[in-house]
Amino acid sequence: MKKLFTYICMVAMISVTIGHHSLFAAESSIVADNYTLNVKYNDTSKPGDAVFVRLAFLQTTGQMKKNKFKFADTTATLELYLDEKRLDKADFYVLQQDSSAGKTIFLAGIPLSSWWNSKNNYSLKIVYNLPNNNSSSVTLPFALEYKEFVSETIPLDSRNTSIKTDTSSKRMQQINKLNAILGTINADHVYQTTAYIPPTPATRRTSFFADRRVYKYTDGNSSTSLHYGTDYGIPTGSTVKACASGRVVMAEDRISTGWSVVIEHLPGLYSLYYHMSELKVTEGDFVEPGTLIGLSGATGLATGPHLHWEMRLNMAAVNPDYFTTNFTCADEQ
Repeated sequence: MKKLFTYICMVAMISVTIGHHSLFAAESSIVADNYTLNVKYNDTSKPGDAVFVRLAFLQTTGQMKKNKFKFADTTATLELYLDEKRLDKADFYVLQQDSSAGKTIFLAGIPLSSWWNSKNNYSLKIVYNLPNNNSSSVTLPFALEYKEFVSETIPLDSRNTSIKTDTSSKRMQQINKLNAILGTINADHVYQTTAYIPPTPATRRTSFFADRRVYKYTDGNSSTSLHYGTDYGIPTGSTVKACASGRVVMAEDRISTGWSVVIEHLPGLYSLYYHMSELKVTEGDFVEPGTLIGLSGATGLATGPHLHWEMRLNMAAVNPDYFTTNFTCADEQ
């Protein structure tokens, strides 16, 4: 593998703020003999969020005359490093391809653990293999900002204690089924790349993403865990709507999460909706942003009526608020 030492230009830095959430987008251009590579990504994020990188391979008319290869067979991987240690990686997938115009756009995202500390010695590496079998790489700066998470203790009644400590084969089968779905990456399932919307207009939140929780059981024992989503305190029967376009890949009653819906939006990216009282979709349905998918409730492990909204990227839970930003660094319409 050779490292790309062509001209790299840091073009712009844009800060977009939505509510209390900021997304910093950096743009770079890499000019080679036969192509230009434009890179857009959020170069600053917070623990529990994600980092997405958009690649655009471009060939001018002159470049296409010099080298006729197309980008159809190009592959690329995004890698996240802390110093010299690789923390994670993800394959890029195609968003748009126009061979006649010599243009292909790729996207990849990596979840950022809520346990990681704010540091500025992180970096991103893009490794790509062109159709002429040449492998190149480019390294980009990246940093994590500080974020403080809430800690809470939740006493459970006998019903919820029974659910939380359930080790039955039925519950294990449900867990394994969900994990198999969340671990599926369909490279051609690209449904929405613009900002997502919250599943409810309610603003009252009873729990937040990545809360550090201690569950107190009726028998005196306890367990600790992270809260993987955001809880909205809304009455039973409130409407729950899809946060983005996608395909319903699960719609069923589960021991832990009650009436639940899972929607696939991008390769490896899913939204989850828990504890509903009624479902309005079935597996296989296609939904748009704002499609009614169910009514809120308190089914499964719940201490009261609420909606649990969760986002999973490559199986890892990611702050749902992150996806209400321009997380794919798409061009403004």
